[in-house]
Order: sequence, then structure tokens, then C-alpha cells
Amino acid sequence: MSRASFFEVEILDPKSKRQLCFLDKVEPHATIGEIKCLFHKFYPPWYPARQSLWIDPKGKPLKDDEILQNLPVGTTATMYFKDLGPQLGWTMVFLAEYVGPLFIYLLFYFRVPYIYRHKYAFTSSPYPVVNMACVCHSFHYGKRLIETIFVHRFSHGTMPLRTIARNCMYYWGFAAWLAYYINHPLYTPPTYGDMQVNYALATFLVCEVGNFSIHLALNNLKSEAGSKSRKIPYPTKNPFTWLFFFVSCPNYTYEIGAWLSFTVMTQCVPVALFTLVGFIQMTIWAKGKHSTYNREFKDYPHFRMPIIPFFL
Repeated sequence: MSRASFFEVEILDPKSKRQLCFLDKVEPHATIGEIKCLFHKFYPPWYPARQSLWIDPKGKPLKDDEILQNLPVGTTATMYFKDLGPQLGWTMVFLAEYVGPLFIYLLFYFRVPYIYRHKYAFTSSPYPVVNMACVCHSFHYGKRLIETIFVHRFSHGTMPLRTIARNCMYYWGFAAWLAYYINHPLYTPPTYGDMQVNYALATFLVCEVGNFSIHLALNNLKSEAGSKSRKIPYPTKNPFTWLFFFVSCPNYTYEIGAWLSFTVMTQCVPVALFTLVGFIQMTIWAKGKHSTYNREFKDYPHFRMPIIPFFL
């Protein structure tokens, strides 16, 4: 295809085929992100993060870094617009998801009125494991908040508000459910007492440190590669990163290990169910990232598994 001096871009509604916008004299090297900005000038409520542009309504959405002249279009490019709905940045997404469980758990731990029977209001549990569980739960979500603010690097990605509401219901709901049982006045400690609690606590701390170490390693990798580049993650001098020898997503491996430890520590069914659901979801994410690594890098270590060494 011969390269034109300028392109014309018409943006249509995919259902009615009504023209929403016509852009004249668009530079051939303009990106989809820049076209979204031009479209935004015509329709201010539809800011770029809220827009999804398609060449084929039944195909895949165009990425912001795709260049107009490289697309399979003529000098007059027809695109279709989809409104993704109100969006929120990833930093705010994680803050909303993690602040809730942190404070919800503490409401049950301090047994504020109207949660349990009135005579138990503001009482404390006689079992040390209940106090330890509160410290571990608070530490876990406090660490997540610190990572969100100071460690994780987000590009310009956003999430729809409706998805955020669903995720918050998941995290907040499970936090309330497991906190209700662990802090219940009739809660009984684990079968094997202090030995079970102490071993689980040690494993929990190892997994939390390991998870944090992986996040730091991935953050440093992004700093070296640049925000839009991708590199194969390898172990560093930090022993906690050596899990990269065996799995593609050791952050998920450590995360599951931490919640398994918390399950053993509290011996509580709601915690076990939360761990199971989290394991299923993180396995799906890990398999997706593992497939992406294999697709993008021909020299990707073939012996790595997505999440569990030598198994899954």
C-alpha cells in the first residue's frame, strides 16, 4: 500500500453505523492513542481511557501504540467506537480493593457493637492465635498498599468502575466472612495448638517476604527495560527470587503459600475457601503470563511451569 500524505478517519457507532466523528488530515504516523485524543475533543465525556476503537466490530480492539499507516486500511480509515464506561486508574483500583479488607477485619477483631451479641462488644479473645491472625492479615494488606504506592509500576491502564465494584465485593466480602469466624467469641484454636500456629506463622512470613522480593525484582526489571519493553525475569542474588528457576509467576506462588499458611494457622473454613478461589484465579493469570512469555521469547526457559514447580 502506498503511503499517503494524510489520512481521513471516520469513527462510527457499531450498531447504527452512524458517523460519530470525521477526522481530516490525520498524520500517517499518528497512533491510536493520538486518534483517541482527537476524538475526545469532539466528545469530551469520552476521554481516551474510556474509548475502544476497532477496525472490525467483531475483531479485536486496537492498541494505543498501533500506528495508523501500518493498519490494513485505505487513506480513509473507518473505525468503530465502543464506550468502555467510567474508568479508574490501577493505583486507585488496588487502593480501593485493599483498604477495605484491612479495616473490615479490624471491625470484627475489636468486636464493635451489633456484630456479635451485645455482651461481647469490645471484648478480646483469650486465644493468642486470634491476635496473631489479626496481625498477619493486617500485615498482608498493609504490604499490598505499600507495594501499590511505592513498588508497582502502572502504565496508563484503567479498569471499568463496574469491575472495580465486583472486585471490591469479592475482597471485602471474603474479609468480612473469614473475620467473622476467626474473631467469633466461640472460635476454638487449631487442633495442634501452638506448634501448628508457629509453623504456619513462620511459613507465612517467608512467603510474604518472598512475594515482596518478587515484586521488587519485577519492578527493577521494568525500570531497566523501559515502560513499554518486556524482558525475561531471571533470579537475582536475593534467594527469594530463585523460584524464578522453576516458575514464571513466583509472586503468585508465594501469595498462595501465604494464604495456605494462614489457613493452617486459623484452621478456618472460610479462609480455606478464599485460598482455593484465589488459587484458581491466580493459576489462570499465571498460565496466561506463561503463554505470553513463551510466545514472545524463543529462548524462554522450557523447564519453567506457570505457578507450581514441576507440576502446574
